[in-house]
Amino acid sequence: MKMPSRSLVLNIAAIVAFCGACSSAQRMQNSVAAANAIMYNASGTPIGTAQIWQDKNGLVHVDIATISLPAGTHGIHFHDVGKCEGSGAFATAGGHYNPMGMEHGLQNPKGPHAGDNPNFVIPASGVGTVAFNSDRVSLTPGTRSLFDADGSSLVIHASADDQVTNPAGNSGARIACGVVRALP
Repeated sequence: MKMPSRSLVLNIAAIVAFCGACSSAQRMQNSVAAANAIMYNASGTPIGTAQIWQDKNGLVHVDIATISLPAGTHGIHFHDVGKCEGSGAFATAGGHYNPMGMEHGLQNPKGPHAGDNPNFVIPASGVGTVAFNSDRVSLTPGTRSLFDADGSSLVIHASADDQVTNPAGNSGARIACGVVRALP
């Protein structure tokens, strides 16, 4: 069986990403608030853009139509500070966003942090998508707003989050980061 060329696979991925971005844009038009986060790897190269919006029911949606990362399962979290700079694997982003003082993990009976999210998988090609929803954060004013005094960031980790272990689910190094910025 003849395998498709790498360029054909990348072209198909680009078309799928474009179509996904269109549907994200349509859904964002019906939102009460919207934001984005340009995701950078540790070398400072942009590797994808997160579209983030809150619907009328308060549910926050995150969609990254195309992102380039190492293949495998990765943890993704909102972090306390809207900074993704300096050396030290995005240490300026602070810890997980946790305004309610919970423990880490979607499966932790004393959790989760507001910034905890489900894992996602990048296929062997190294190009994938990310999509999840959260009712633990907000893009509008209030206790759970990602737009507090020092902002927030979206951080991707090298490994899967075990969803129970404090403080970060043994999810490994921070390999990508983007500052969450409000859209007009």
